[in-house]
Amino acid sequence: MVMPSLKNFVVTASMAVASAASAHAGAAISVTGPKIDFIKIDETITLRRMVTGPASSTNGTVLFLHGFPETLTVWKEIAETLGKDYEVHAFDWPGYGQSSRPSALQFSYSPKDYAKVLRAYIEKTGVDRSNLVIYSSDIGGLPALLLALDEPTVARKIIVGDFAPFNRPQYMYESLQNLKAEPTATPTRAYMNKTSDEILHNVHRRGLAPEAQYELAPEVQADMKDSWERDGVTSADAFAFYYSHFTRDEDYLEANLAKLRTPVKVIWGDRDIYIKPEMGKEFAERTNSEFDLLAGIGHFPHLQDPARTVKEVRAAFAD
Repeated sequence: MVMPSLKNFVVTASMAVASAASAHAGAAISVTGPKIDFIKIDETITLRRMVTGPASSTNGTVLFLHGFPETLTVWKEIAETLGKDYEVHAFDWPGYGQSSRPSALQFSYSPKDYAKVLRAYIEKTGVDRSNLVIYSSDIGGLPALLLALDEPTVARKIIVGDFAPFNRPQYMYESLQNLKAEPTATPTRAYMNKTSDEILHNVHRRGLAPEAQYELAPEVQADMKDSWERDGVTSADAFAFYYSHFTRDEDYLEANLAKLRTPVKVIWGDRDIYIKPEMGKEFAERTNSEFDLLAGIGHFPHLQDPARTVKEVRAAFAD
């Protein structure tokens, strides 16, 4: 049997979303490697997800949460490796990949609303929270921690990195600062949409030395490009909506740090130019969390050194 390519899957999935969203939940699509299907969260949100793992395993479950401008395909290689021993889940956030893209009037795309989506996904899948590791990067970091404030037993451990837990503009890339408020937010969003091809080609390797430069897998690059815009909303739009609420939700996390009881491990690339390591170090110190600074690594450790990500997840289950 010849398995369809990821690009063909994306085309087929897009047509299915347009014609019958209600048919997505539980409708598995056969692709090479992990199973990709859709799960309905509520009347507004349907998520594309990827699931893999052994037929029977009690080793635990890992849930990967991607950042901008990624899709769930960035986890495929890692999922195939960890799926030999663990149940592995990943999904596209609303506004990314093939997940829903409601208008900002229907869904705010804020970190707090992403936390609600994360909670709903965990509830609907019925994973064992006592043996769940959440690995979250970039825009996935704050929602995971906000959920943990309300539900300390949401996971066995959260691995988080290269995100902004606090409102510290001095540690953030200029364009990220500009997205937080007007008058700079709207022109920054417009520029990101205008330069989408450049962003998709270079965002993962900015700030890295020539010898550390790397290419994304063709299917990852294709999926991000092909799903940049759907239903009138681009990934840059979703990112801008997210950042418009970012300071509010960062401030909420900082004000409630004492409530954070879920064990956390913080990892950071020392070459991250988007969110400087000082941000991660402060968060780790204030939460008494372990902090690892990765030499020669940029903003996307899981893309630059996937073997290290696999190692981090295995170590979390061994704790």
